[in-house]
Amino acid sequence: MIKQKNIDKVFNLFLFTHLLIWTLVPFLTNRNLPLDTIEALAWGSNLEWGYSKHPPLSAYLSEFFYLIFGNNDWAYYLLSQICVVLSFIVIFRFSKEFFKNSYLALLSVVVLEGIYFYNFTTPEFNVNIAQLPFWSLTIYFSWRCIKKEKQLDYIFLGLFAGLGILSKYLFIYLVIGISLLFFYLIKKRKKIFLKNYLAAILTTCLVLLPHIIWLINNQFPSIEYGFSRTGGVGNFFEHFSLPLIFLVKQTLLLIPFLFLIFLIVKRVKIKKKFNDSKTIFLFFSVLIPILLIFITSMIFGIKIRTMWMTPFYLFFGVLSLHLFKINFNYFSIKKFIFVFSFFFILSPILYGYISITETTKRTDFYGKQISELVKRKWDKNFSNQISIVVGDEWYAGNLSYHLESRPKWFSKLSEKQLKTIDNEGVIYVGNPEILKKICPGTFGSIKPVGYCMIGEKW
Repeated sequence: MIKQKNIDKVFNLFLFTHLLIWTLVPFLTNRNLPLDTIEALAWGSNLEWGYSKHPPLSAYLSEFFYLIFGNNDWAYYLLSQICVVLSFIVIFRFSKEFFKNSYLALLSVVVLEGIYFYNFTTPEFNVNIAQLPFWSLTIYFSWRCIKKEKQLDYIFLGLFAGLGILSKYLFIYLVIGISLLFFYLIKKRKKIFLKNYLAAILTTCLVLLPHIIWLINNQFPSIEYGFSRTGGVGNFFEHFSLPLIFLVKQTLLLIPFLFLIFLIVKRVKIKKKFNDSKTIFLFFSVLIPILLIFITSMIFGIKIRTMWMTPFYLFFGVLSLHLFKINFNYFSIKKFIFVFSFFFILSPILYGYISITETTKRTDFYGKQISELVKRKWDKNFSNQISIVVGDEWYAGNLSYHLESRPKWFSKLSEKQLKTIDNEGVIYVGNPEILKKICPGTFGSIKPVGYCMIGEKW
């Protein structure tokens, strides 16, 4: 068994190794950043309080890293891992307070390597990854609010809940679960001060206010997009088939995690009553959000996409170790380390192998080389810099990321914008047949898209 004084060192080694592996492996095996990361960077080039698909926080984080590191791909793999590692740190801190046992705190984090949401899918920085630290912080400060009843903790709770919603709207499922927890405690007459609740609610509202104003001014495009992504037709059969498919997929994804848990607990024997305070807390904060997702799928016949569940299992290690009886006298640390190491090493090997052998992925796109070709053609014809790119998030977004001038990305330009860009260099990216006919400047094509360049001639 690991000595008590060495647990923090082991944990820090685990964090560093995870961060290093999952930053280097995709950087060394991918030619281009993934789709969602390029999309976030495209939005970040033109900062607003919202975008057509999602709220703005992922764009803000990616643009912050761009300002520091520029268009170096490794920085955005690092950004993803920072989000993952921060969530692990919060879970470790929470678990120490929750279990009063450092061994269990360590185990509650390392078993998460058995869930592919926290390793294999993490190189693609996106709204799902951006949620992770705020999801864990919201649960942690909910725990602190209940245990300590300090107004500052409620303010932090409101702050992190608001930032979580600004990462992705699905975060609301956690907020509902936490809200139901507090309603339950009020019903049980736990002494909770109303002013503290109001401090949390007010903080969340202040964080969300700019985005809400943006939504109203822009006719709620990201809300509409969210509903369009559910994919459910809504016929009677789908109200049962889609939730069932959801359950099967999630169960299969959790098999490596459950294997690690069974190595620890030996016998699956629930040791806790369901009405103790810790079990109630985990029920509302961990299980209720998943249950609400399932109910949503059942009621509306909605398809729940696998990656949407990325943050929902962060506290499954804590939940499992709390519920199941652990006998450390029979716990084989050597066997656990062997199996954990197998999963820990296998995942990046599989990722690297797939990345190298499959050559038709988005991460095989020649984004940098295409941007260089476009820049050469631009320099031959125009004297000013490229300031704006117009088109979809992938092709135009790659230009925005790779070009040194870091042009602002737009999906389209309004009439008002068209009147104010006379002296700016603009590249339209889109259907080559259409662009060739209507392009008032210099046209070029690199399959499958065309590029219409408009700038100041030499």
